[in-house]
Amino acid sequence: VQLQASGGGLVQAGGSLRLSCVASGAIFSINIMGWYRQAPGKQRELVATITSRGATNYADSAKGRFAISRDDAKNTVYLQMNSLKPEDTAVYYCSGGRIGSDRNYWGQGTQVTVSS
Repeated sequence: VQLQASGGGLVQAGGSLRLSCVASGAIFSINIMGWYRQAPGKQRELVATITSRGATNYADSAKGRFAISRDDAKNTVYLQMNSLKPEDTAVYYCSGGRIGSDRNYWGQGTQVTVSS
């Protein structure tokens, strides 16, 4: 499975960005995809996940501001980020896996920088 993330950039506080993650390869082997982020000096943390059935899960920091969605026809998962804060600044990574499995696939990161 290959994951290609895009959509990061520089935005002012209060602004919005939409990240995209295109999956290719053996995508039949994954049934959950998600977004994680890693800020400088911090551990990678979960932002949001979505299953193949559309069930979503969000970190508390993302609830009410971020929305994860998927377009199966395009093999793409999106992360719509609204009301961005400087503390959202991080490298955002797309991930895919199978529920119950330790095997995770990772895309390259995309930098999100929110200026105050």
